[in-house]
Amino acid sequence: IGRFEDRLKEYFGVKHVLLTSSGTAALHSLYVGADLTESDEVLCPAYTFFATVSPLLFCGAVPVLVDCDENGNMDPQEIEKKVSPNTKAIMVTHMWGVPCDMDPIQQIADRYGLRVFEDASHAHGSEYKGRKVGALGDAAALSMQSQKTVAGGEGGILLTNDDELYYRAVLFGHYNRRSMDDIPANHRLAEFAVTGMGLKLRIHPLAAAIAEVQFGSLDDVVAKRNQTVERIRSALNGLPGIRMPHLRYDATPTWYALVMRYVEGELDGLSISKFYDSLKAEGCIEVDRPGSTCPLNLHPIFQRPGDLFPEYRGRFSYQPGDFPKAEAVHGSILKIPVWHLEEDRAVEEQYIEALRKVTLNCGEIPR
Repeated sequence: IGRFEDRLKEYFGVKHVLLTSSGTAALHSLYVGADLTESDEVLCPAYTFFATVSPLLFCGAVPVLVDCDENGNMDPQEIEKKVSPNTKAIMVTHMWGVPCDMDPIQQIADRYGLRVFEDASHAHGSEYKGRKVGALGDAAALSMQSQKTVAGGEGGILLTNDDELYYRAVLFGHYNRRSMDDIPANHRLAEFAVTGMGLKLRIHPLAAAIAEVQFGSLDDVVAKRNQTVERIRSALNGLPGIRMPHLRYDATPTWYALVMRYVEGELDGLSISKFYDSLKAEGCIEVDRPGSTCPLNLHPIFQRPGDLFPEYRGRFSYQPGDFPKAEAVHGSILKIPVWHLEEDRAVEEQYIEALRKVTLNCGEIPR
């Protein structure tokens, strides 16, 4: 575990790395480390996996959701509308491995004295203007769940240069030896090292060992995935009904998945569900319409948080229709894997052919 954390420190160029039992545990540790209280608000993506935000509900803070851009990432133009005197931080998610446009987000944070946090669970190895995603803000959390680019079956990573945030995160889930070793003896929190906050969120050593092996090939995987996406872009360029992600700034995505927007009006009104079913019929068994990853205002936990967390009754409530851009993105996307092994090239070509076939013959598909 220690060796892997040291490698991660060097790779991301950060002072502190803490491995946890899951990405959700890393996010929870980040929020506890940030010492958020009941009066605090955190600006969060309206479109993200729910675990980006749900740990906040155990801290007492209020998630203030912000609508997204055409790629599903938090829209910088929407952020400033949501800043209030209680806002303490901005949490971004680099959706599907495509980095957020961080410069304008950081500028807003600097203007209002806010911290910037990253959920980089989809974005291992991504870069934004030559800098590693995960090291762009005050702290970041990454998941190493089995489908992630660096996977240990389960596991999480917390990255930060902030000593105080790190010490609190260690106390939260890493009693007692880790807390005793890492928190200076003269620090005000050192007396709590033996008990910590009473929880154990450590990574399993086997998960760390598996993930460390995969980490060794991360940059090669990212490079090959970008090559794959360029081949798919080139092959499908100009086809009606399909829009590839478009970056307006210098970034290198991880391409955790390739998410395409479907434009129904360009294919004679063929519904996305019929288009999806037709791709499945052509053998594209891994094409997906994401379900649990959706606008957070569609989840009951964010519509009626007080049903699960009584202290949240009357504090916030989101409803369908609150975030039209996020809901439009969610309703119009199709997701496919981005392969990186040479033996997968045949599968890649079959997916390209299936997408071309269904698109160019859409008029023959029963409505």
